[in-house]
Amino acid sequence: MATSDYGLMIGMMIAISLASFVSADPELLQDVCVADLASGVKLNGFECKSNISADDFFFAGLAKPGLTNNTFGATVTPASVLQITGLNTLGVSMARIDYAPGGLNPPHTHPRATEIVFVLEGELDVGFITTENKLFSKTIKEGEIFTFPRGLIHFQINNGKVPAAVIAAFNSQLPGTQRVANAVFASSPTVEDVVLTKTFQVGTKEVEKIKSRLAPKK
Repeated sequence: MATSDYGLMIGMMIAISLASFVSADPELLQDVCVADLASGVKLNGFECKSNISADDFFFAGLAKPGLTNNTFGATVTPASVLQITGLNTLGVSMARIDYAPGGLNPPHTHPRATEIVFVLEGELDVGFITTENKLFSKTIKEGEIFTFPRGLIHFQINNGKVPAAVIAAFNSQLPGTQRVANAVFASSPTVEDVVLTKTFQVGTKEVEKIKSRLAPKK
């Protein structure tokens, strides 16, 4: 069995385990509730659609590496309810993360899920920070697993000279991702400069420079 196939299999097993034992989403009340993404009805989840098929439970998007020619040298390919509508109410999702040499998945949180990653290839330095500002970090290699507790800031960086990739599993159909830097420097509307200058103990020019670099591309 190829390493990538083995990794996908392990990732799915992890995802199923997370959903079964530590579900972060509401318990389902029926066998399936395939999401109707086109519905305007507001729910804690998505409205169920009536006509469903096997394709609602299928996604091939994690089979190939994502492009990493971006600012951070890393790309996340999600497999949440937005890509697999059949995940609605099931409390589970996955993602693939690819890293170029030097690639970084910047500090971020998942407010609705614990994350567990399985290394497909390469080597990563990973870590999370508790609410007491204590860092737990480790170097993980191919075939190894690391867990990021729900809601805590965490990161991964490829300090190696070859590409790396992981399969991530979440105990939520839509875990949400909030990058720390983007949240405080690229919100809409933007946070007042005085808040940021006092928080980070830097001048207005530095704040504006960071804001310009993180601003969404139009």
